[in-house]
Amino acid sequence: MARHRWHILRDDASVTVARHLPVRLDLAVEACVPLPASQPVSRGRVAHQIRQDMWRALQDLRGFSPVVRVAREGDVLRVTAGGRLAAKVGAGGAEAALATLLERADLRARWIAHATRRAAHA
Repeated sequence: MARHRWHILRDDASVTVARHLPVRLDLAVEACVPLPASQPVSRGRVAHQIRQDMWRALQDLRGFSPVVRVAREGDVLRVTAGGRLAAKVGAGGAEAALATLLERADLRARWIAHATRRAAHA
């Protein structure tokens, strides 16, 4: 089986993880995730954790190609999660499902714990 590759785009402001280029957000939800005080956080690791959870939540959405952008803005991470849709038809509750996912406190805590633990060792 061929290994699936993810494109990781980095600039000074953000990290974007996408399955396909060019990045296209036919479906997008934004959220701000508070950060722990003065701890390094890997934006790339947060993006991959969100991508994994988003993929699990939307795995039945045919033709979906995930995109996650994470930008640090002071004491928060601004997260844009969504992606490319092969067809707008059938996206139904995907936006609501993404919004719910991004607001879950247990997932946010796991994303940040994973990203701070790894950033401290990097």
